[in-house]
Amino acid sequence: MKILSLVIAATLSMAQALSASSTSPALTPEVDVGAAYDASTFPIAPEDLVIRAKQIMGPDISVGTKDDGACLADDFVFCAAVVGPLPRDEYLDALDSFKLDESFDIDPNYFAWNVDPLQTNRVWFMGRSVAKHTGTFVGVEATGKELVMPPQQFHLDFNEEGLVKEIGFYTVDRQQGNTGGLGGAFGYFYGVGKPLPIPEAKPFKPSFRFRTLQIVGAMGKKLSGGKKKQ
Repeated sequence: MKILSLVIAATLSMAQALSASSTSPALTPEVDVGAAYDASTFPIAPEDLVIRAKQIMGPDISVGTKDDGACLADDFVFCAAVVGPLPRDEYLDALDSFKLDESFDIDPNYFAWNVDPLQTNRVWFMGRSVAKHTGTFVGVEATGKELVMPPQQFHLDFNEEGLVKEIGFYTVDRQQGNTGGLGGAFGYFYGVGKPLPIPEAKPFKPSFRFRTLQIVGAMGKKLSGGKKKQ
């Protein structure tokens, strides 16, 4: 009798589980990543491209700054949210003038490396950089302050020879960190108290027109709400 009760209980449990799964909300459609990779004509396999991307971002190459640009294609461009596109030589000159690694102890905290299944020459990855101010930067002597950048999404595009055609990055959550929601070089300038004198290099501030539209919208909702109550 006890065995029969256990069988009945197990059967009911399975029936409830099946019933729950059949009524669960449908999952969002996704790209069939494996099929997309199989159909790709790009000659570098996804797993090898991710390794190449990690080499490019590593300390021996550092996106062209440590190998005199040998990893960069002739048609390379740097294109971020507000800066660029910068061609190869302008990009190298700009980074050489900043010399961030001489003023900060930087831990980029990269993660989530993957090849875009719809553009198989592109590697996406994220970073949550933390940097300690250890040397003079734009006239500001070392403070020991820890700069915490907001999360940033990076991409690297490669040509068939494994050279970098494009790099870019974008802040994905400006509410995090202590650099005013700014990433890249702008975050370092702001973090030591020397933000560049342009709106793009300062924390986001809604324009007058946008603030006006928000006020008008809020007033419109209040008025429409009052009419419905009447």
